[in-house]
Amino acid sequence: MDKLLVLRAGPPGRLDGVLAAALAGLPREDCQVKDDLPPALSGRILLFSISLGPTGLDEDFCRLLRWIRSHPHCLEGSAAGVVIDGPGELYTKQAAHLLVFSANGAGCAFPGRPLVEATGSLHNLDIQCRRRGQDHETVYRALVRDLAEGLLAFAPPRTARPRILMLHASDRRTSNTLALGSRLQALLADRFDWEELSLRNGAVHDCRGCSYTVCAHYAQQNSCFYGGAIVEDVQPALLRCNALLLLCPNYNDSVSANIMAFINRLTGLQLIHPLHGKYLYAVVVSGYSGSDLVAQQVLGALCLNKAFLLPPRFCLLETANDPGAALALPGIEQRLENFARSMADTLLPRP
Repeated sequence: MDKLLVLRAGPPGRLDGVLAAALAGLPREDCQVKDDLPPALSGRILLFSISLGPTGLDEDFCRLLRWIRSHPHCLEGSAAGVVIDGPGELYTKQAAHLLVFSANGAGCAFPGRPLVEATGSLHNLDIQCRRRGQDHETVYRALVRDLAEGLLAFAPPRTARPRILMLHASDRRTSNTLALGSRLQALLADRFDWEELSLRNGAVHDCRGCSYTVCAHYAQQNSCFYGGAIVEDVQPALLRCNALLLLCPNYNDSVSANIMAFINRLTGLQLIHPLHGKYLYAVVVSGYSGSDLVAQQVLGALCLNKAFLLPPRFCLLETANDPGAALALPGIEQRLENFARSMADTLLPRP
């Protein structure tokens, strides 16, 4: 069995005891982030273990981010999970988004739900405690153990002819994002099967916040209280696909309302049909800036939360404003070809 490399950053504290108990008996080695990081992080199974201080901007954590971002291939072929422990109720999720986005851009894959987050009060674990019938500390340790064992067993699926669901809410006549997605489709048409769905024109109503019991009741019937295109079109397409390609123009540093409604309505499907084996890809186009914020929103909602598998460099990030500008960007064809090649290398069987 491969060893788990535990990369630890931050001051001593509660997380030390949790790791000692949760990882007991597992093959592992530890590395404390200080002045530098070991050069051989590629091809490893990693557990980022971050202990935050009250500001969430601890020197070791910032050093780790800086090192990863300045070595864009340092995590090539690696897979990772994240444990983040904070003394208060803020900054843990923000730190997770920054770390996963940066590591993914350096070549690291993440399985579905790769984050164990512990706020100071541990009240973010209340639902897990009720489901398991255990106290907060016990659940915290169990979640870390589950994550570590899942990483050691992690085997990303490959398919002879992958099926891609390209989902968007864009106007084909004007959308730069859809133009890039369509170009990716053309580049991979001979090796992948494609299905395209549009969520425009009010096709998807947002989640109304049903109780867990009501949501689970309808999920058992592969349905939803509010029905509509999500049940009739989107959910069946998601179950058929091997990977989701989400096209996300930047709307005020966020995904569009229709894309967010789609994300919010996934809870019922996820209760019955685990999404861990489905890959997540995205194309984000900003008219000005902020593509990284949208990419972090997507990975947070669909990988850290909804359990899609995050492949290396999951997101193509571009800046273009006027209609047609994206396909005229300098070097765009090479970037599209690189992104398509990365999809093929990840999804298709190895020769």
